[in-house]
Order: sequence, then structure tokens, then C-alpha cells
Amino acid sequence: MSNLIRKGNGKPLRAAMERRGLSVPQLAAATKEVDVTGRGISVATVYKLTGNGKGAADECRLRTAWLLTAAMEEPLQEHFDMPSVSTDTVERSTPHGDADPR
Repeated sequence: MSNLIRKGNGKPLRAAMERRGLSVPQLAAATKEVDVTGRGISVATVYKLTGNGKGAADECRLRTAWLLTAAMEEPLQEHFDMPSVSTDTVERSTPHGDADPR
């Protein structure tokens, strides 16, 4: 599965954190509360996804994005772009170079 891309270089995430009065460590702790496994997201990962410097990350897994937004009770699509459906096709060939009839 494709990674999700955070919107606005993380600005919507930072704004949501500010509205809720959450620091990065507090948000990381809140992700543990919504995670059924209790693991949540590390403080370092929250810093990367909410940051705007050279250490920031623009992409993350769906699970990570969901935990972040669920912990803040925010809609996922307001903070992350959904992956697009690929319409690329790959022509398969047989060992002799002929197109595969499938």
C-alpha cells in the first residue's frame, strides 16, 4: 500500500495540536490511548510528521496517519492526501519476447 502524504508541510497537524493544546510528547502519548495494541507512535515520529524543518517527513503509513488524527479527533483527509489509484499497466512478455496472451 502507498504511503500517505501530509498536507501543507504539516501545518494542518500543527494547527490541530495548537487548538487542542497538545505538545508533541502529549500527542505521542495520546496515540497510545487510541491504538488497540497500546504502542502508539513514538515522539520522534510525531516530531517528524508535525515538523517543518529539514528533519520533517512528508510521508507515513496509513496506520501512523490514522493514529495521529484519531488521537486528536480530526478527520484523516484534512491532514493527509489519500494515495491515488494507479492506472499504469505493465505488459507482460513470455521468455520468447511475445506478448503474454493473459
